[in-house]
Amino acid sequence: MNINKNYLNLEASYLFSTIAKKVSEYSDANPDKNIIRLGIGDVTLPLCNAVVNAMKSAVEEMGVQETFRGYGPEQGYDFLKSAIRDYYAKHNVSLELDEIFISDGAKSDLGNILDILGTDNRVMVQDPVYPVYVDTNIMAGRKIVYSDSNESNGFLPMPDENVKADIIYLCSPNNPTGAVYTKEQLAEWIKYARKNNALILFDSAYEAFISDETLPRSIFEIEGAKECAIEFCSFSKTAGFTGTRCGYTVVPNALVYDDTKLNKLWLRRQTTKFNGVPYIVQKGAAAVFTEEGQKEIMKNIGYYKENAKIITDALDKLGIWYTGGTNSPYIWLKCPNNMKSWEFFDYLLNNVQIVGTPGSGFGNNGEGYFRLTSFGSREKTVEAMERLLNSSLVK
Repeated sequence: MNINKNYLNLEASYLFSTIAKKVSEYSDANPDKNIIRLGIGDVTLPLCNAVVNAMKSAVEEMGVQETFRGYGPEQGYDFLKSAIRDYYAKHNVSLELDEIFISDGAKSDLGNILDILGTDNRVMVQDPVYPVYVDTNIMAGRKIVYSDSNESNGFLPMPDENVKADIIYLCSPNNPTGAVYTKEQLAEWIKYARKNNALILFDSAYEAFISDETLPRSIFEIEGAKECAIEFCSFSKTAGFTGTRCGYTVVPNALVYDDTKLNKLWLRRQTTKFNGVPYIVQKGAAAVFTEEGQKEIMKNIGYYKENAKIITDALDKLGIWYTGGTNSPYIWLKCPNNMKSWEFFDYLLNNVQIVGTPGSGFGNNGEGYFRLTSFGSREKTVEAMERLLNSSLVK
């Protein structure tokens, strides 16, 4: 018996473990200090009432013989897929029910989709990057090339005709940078993909944070995308499902490679290797798209967006460069005074007791940058920015 030795090529996941270690050591040495965490990617507001009530009702259904449900369809119940289809229609995207697959979150499917793609494909990811894109391909032994995402291009790299790739990862709004592609920019990526017979894996987990109506929430808003892209989305940040687990993946029927419809391959993969999302959770997810649900989740998203504005207003006063924060919960800032990422982390922890995420943990191009998130409480976000404005960063 042999192991998959590709796993031995994975780098140790040191970023968040190192953060936890540094914070723990500082806290032990300074028990009187109140540490504010603005690096976490988890939400803090609870599930909205519409979701909770729908899940309660579903639990009651499961306790009655006439409405009890056993195994469900691995690709998801039609009531949720219909709600998602109608949501896309509001953004002028037409989908068929069999193109929508319910999952336990975007992260899972972003890795699992690779089951139906050959290991000899060359993969392109941006640097800095969400580590899942890299690690899942290292696990399979694929060759990875990096697209430079930097301050000069607004952390929105465009296709390079001299660099060839078969699989392209795009995330917009981006994690970790918060940058958002325009329709025109995505059209260029679609043009590149179709010219090179490449497949775009489009992560739209943060689409609900887009308030600028000129920016696309889905890659399928752009002509030609259904012939070259798969889209992954999640209820985690949209509706606070980080602990509830539900998302969806859109695999268009028009997507054909090697004379094979990827939709059919993915259906076979899911019905073979995935148990499906619980009925109770799917009922809660469907409630997100009701009138009441939309009103409630947009109120929560508005709360996080106001937190982001509080952060960016402080950065503006300090004269610190950043991207994100307007159509994204993430704020990607340039470390002041030419500090390195970990140097700035230590400064914030030791001087103002704020914890963020060093940009270098997301790739080489993240060195000298830093990620803050708006998922904290209002009180702590305000206090953190007051501390920052009163710190030695202010000359």
